[in-house]
Amino acid sequence: MSDRLQGKVAIITGAGSGMGAEMAKLFAAEGARVVGADINLDRLQTVVSAIVDAGEEALAVKTDVSNLADIEALFAAAKAKFGQVDILVNNAGIMDDMAPIGELTDEMWQRNFAINTNSVMYATREAVKEFLPRHTGVILNIASVGGTNGGRAGVAYTAAKHAVVGLTKNTAFMYENEGLRINAIAPGGINTNITESMTGVSQFGMGRQQQGQGLMPQIGTSEAIATAALFLVSDDAAYVNGAIVPVDGGWTTY
Repeated sequence: MSDRLQGKVAIITGAGSGMGAEMAKLFAAEGARVVGADINLDRLQTVVSAIVDAGEEALAVKTDVSNLADIEALFAAAKAKFGQVDILVNNAGIMDDMAPIGELTDEMWQRNFAINTNSVMYATREAVKEFLPRHTGVILNIASVGGTNGGRAGVAYTAAKHAVVGLTKNTAFMYENEGLRINAIAPGGINTNITESMTGVSQFGMGRQQQGQGLMPQIGTSEAIATAALFLVSDDAAYVNGAIVPVDGGWTTY
């Protein structure tokens, strides 16, 4: 490893599994002190224990990212333990049930926006408060090809992730002269456990969504997202700002 994040403190939400867990382990191996957040504390503790056992520093904070008080407590815990925050990765998220708007429930809409969008806004706002006085800081949002294209999920997830894309670009523009960088990754089909969050699949919506499945390359890995994330949060990407980077094997080229 090259210690590209030496001296940095990184908060990663959804760090208990999948892409978040891989980012946490890779960032720690690159020198970062990692604050992992997840609503599933058992999974999160497993990831953090592996980091600590490898001789690196990490902290587990049980967090409901849709709850502002939890986000505020997460930042307070990070500063109490490590003194600062330098990097924020908004990774936590859920799927919808592939429903088109004609089948959409208010609950599914509100749940998707609470976890996929509101959480990003809450954490980004807290991070900006920390970063602006120091004129430095990096935020990386995990959006989705569902946030750049219309047929990759149901309407709730698609709209929520489109909002993350807009939030990313606006925040990057607003603070580009203040030393802050804000980018997003748009993963394609990645092998994670996110389908656990699906409560009941719309057969019509799934059928429509599957029209483009045959164009998807082989399923990607969480490690592929983690290595892209490492570049974007490191100084190697110092001139990358406001970018929405597809990591999808080329799925969105068509």
